[in-house]
Amino acid sequence: MLLVAFAEGLGAAKNYAVRGHYEVDADRELIGLGAAGLGAGLSSGMVVNGSLSKTAVNWSAGARTQLSGVFVAPLTVITLLFLTGLFEKLPEAVLAAVVIAAVVELVDLASLAALHRVFTRRLGQDYGVAARPDFLAAVAALLGVLVLDTLPGLFIGIGASLLLLLYRSSRPVVSELGQLPGNGHFTALDRHRDTRRIPGVVVLRVEGGIYFANAERIRSTVGKAAGRDGATAVVIDAETVPFIDVSAVRMLDQLAGELKARGVRLLLARDVGQVRDVLSTADAGAELRHVHPTVREAVEAARTDT
Repeated sequence: MLLVAFAEGLGAAKNYAVRGHYEVDADRELIGLGAAGLGAGLSSGMVVNGSLSKTAVNWSAGARTQLSGVFVAPLTVITLLFLTGLFEKLPEAVLAAVVIAAVVELVDLASLAALHRVFTRRLGQDYGVAARPDFLAAVAALLGVLVLDTLPGLFIGIGASLLLLLYRSSRPVVSELGQLPGNGHFTALDRHRDTRRIPGVVVLRVEGGIYFANAERIRSTVGKAAGRDGATAVVIDAETVPFIDVSAVRMLDQLAGELKARGVRLLLARDVGQVRDVLSTADAGAELRHVHPTVREAVEAARTDT
């Protein structure tokens, strides 16, 4: 119940914060709901939460600040004490009509269509069915709420998001880089037609963190690239690797040894802070501890040694 209350209240707050051009602090919302819930529990009250439908009615009536609650509370008490007879025989359909009229503008099909449009052929090749994670998570949550209920739909949406995140992180994109003529910059071969491979050196860029869930996949990809005819060295550009764990360090260490036995060197370039810290403390081999500051220097070192 607390999860549903917080999700609904924060969802309403963020939705109308965009319309009113102000910011919402999720931590303060949680503290406010927690304090209100504690007060309700101590006074034998009901669970407190922000209501999306009531917020929509409030907004459509012209309310723009929390001061509206100060007026609504005494008016509600007056209505309960003295005016219930006026509303007693109204059918529930009237209340439903008021809520639907206020909430119908929140049905944002355009945003769903926009999520579906976030797709390219390259994303489809790299991630397959998970190429549209935001769209899939939104549809899963929507269907869960419509078919089952709010709480199951909430967990379905969270579960779908986590599964998609794990799936995509376990399949990181490993791009092969080449050098642009003239300026010497290294870019992906499939992104720029003018890029040229470095003879004898394979340059790869791992676009994501390297950890136990994707270590073997990266190992297989790098191993296949190193098996190309004439390859004497493989350079991994680690600038786009935000983190690495001990399992991945051991995998790279073993891979360096396997490639060395085949006459191929493994070199690292451009490690970021967290990756550098793990490499320096995880008993990595000499090839991994000596990280070149640029890809160009790593390529030159590989070609000089060969």
